[in-house]
Order: sequence, then C-alpha cells, then structure tokens
Amino acid sequence: MEKFKGLGVALVTPFQDNGNVDFVGLQKLVEHQIANDVDYLVVQGTTGEVATLTNEEKQAVLDFVIEINNKRLPVVLGVGGNNTAVIVKTLETLETKNLDGILSVSPYYNKPSQEGIYQHYKAVANATDLPIILYNVPGRTMSNMLPETTLRLANDCSNVVAVKEASGNVEQVMDIIQNKPEGFLVISGDDALTLPILASGGDGLISVVGNAFPKRTADLVHAGLNGDFAIAREKHYELFDIINALFQDGNPGGVKFALTLLNICKNNVRLPLVPVNKKTEEDLYKLIAELGETLIS
Repeated sequence: MEKFKGLGVALVTPFQDNGNVDFVGLQKLVEHQIANDVDYLVVQGTTGEVATLTNEEKQAVLDFVIEINNKRLPVVLGVGGNNTAVIVKTLETLETKNLDGILSVSPYYNKPSQEGIYQHYKAVANATDLPIILYNVPGRTMSNMLPETTLRLANDCSNVVAVKEASGNVEQVMDIIQNKPEGFLVISGDDALTLPILASGGDGLISVVGNAFPKRTADLVHAGLNGDFAIAREKHYELFDIINALFQDGNPGGVKFALTLLNICKNNVRLPLVPVNKKTEEDLYKLIAELGETLIS
C-alpha cells in the first residue's frame, strides 16, 4: 500500500469562537498540507477531537475535506471506538468512493484481552473492503496491542495493511518490523520517535506536528525513507523541542496554538479539553520564532 508510505497528517478540527466548526480554517489547513509535500490526509483521528463531534459534524467535516482536497492526496478516515457492533454498522453503511483507507484505534476503556482485540479488528476488517490501518496507542486506550496480535491480524486479514504504532516502545515496533508479512506497513504514531522507527525499517509517520510544520516533517520522513539519515537527523532535531512543547499541555491544544501563530486557525478546543497554559504558549512562541517562521503576535 504505497499510498500510506511517507507522511500522513492527522488533521485538527478548527473551531470558531462560538464553538462551531471553522470551515475557513479547515480549508487553509488542508491547503497548507497539500502545498508542503504531505503524502496523505487523516480525517477525524484523536487530534481532530472526533470524540466531541456530532455525527452531523463528522459528515460535514469529511465531505468538506474531500471537496477541498479534490483527489489531490489520499484521504484516510478515522473510524474506531469501544463498541464493535457500532463500528461494524458504521463501516457497512459508509460511502467509500472518495476514501482510500480507514484508521481504526484499538478499543479503549473496556481493556480487552489480546484475543478480544483480535476479534474486534477481524470484525472491523470483514465490514469493509477499504484498507485498514490498525492504531495502537495504549497511553489513551489503556490496552497495549502486542506485536503477536498485530502480526496475527496482518497475516489473517487481507485488508489490514498497516499499523500506526504509538506505544512509545521502539523494541515493540522493531519486533513488528522484523516479523511482518511482505507489504505490511509499520507507521510511527509518535512524532518524537519517527527517526529511530524509520532507521529500524519503518514506513512513515502519521503526525500531529505536521499540521503546523508539514514541509519540515515531510523532509524528515522522506529523507529517512530514502536512507539519507544525515538530513533526517537534522530535520528531527529542528522539530524535537517543538514536538515536546506541543504535547506538554495536551493534544491538540499545543498544535492548535502553533496554528494560531501561523494564522491558519484559532486556538479553540472543545471541553473537556482547554487551551494550553501561558507557560506552554511562551515556550512554543519562542521555539517557533527560532525556526524563522512568520508569526502573528
């Protein structure tokens, strides 16, 4: 699945001051990605605050991104949750003609066993013909999908084509890379760990920082995939402190503040999230200014 190699960006959902979706900001964000070497767009992932979007808003955001993108980049839709039957029904009724894949997070809160995770994803895979990217993020789900479960799904389900690994455990990621079937992609889900994962044989990144800095992030990923680790390392350290600052007071609050400085969208999030604190704002302003970006004050 070459279309999922490289850099995918998990788009934020911009909001107006009144809390409604900011479609002007969303258009600017999509164009920002397309103009700066991003390889594909991910709509309604965690960074998109999908948990606080209504069904009507989810559809409107997806339709809008598809319209603005106009087939210039592949589009991956986040469809996940902790009720397998609901996800299956959603996928069975989903209009798929303008979608290139599904990103589906491992079930959260329920804390299923490895067999439960496997059976969940098997049901999800059977519900659609679209390629599926598994998403392992135990820091949010409180349930780690072990390498043997990922590999079992990769071997048993023909449309399970990749995993977004955000376990934070590089040894776990290397285990998957070493033992995966041919053609199965291993994608970093941690911006800060992209360099070592690429060096270990990974296939790219689904990024948060790429919302604000798509060109620098794309340069890192593409250099790593091409084996030019001198450039990849340089780009990694350009972004490293910013990545840490973006997450120090919550995601997507950090990257939305960065996008505000870059005049792409406003720094609005939905409860229970709140904007980043003053210390984080000051840290991000200083770090981004040091990159030489044009900022608004």
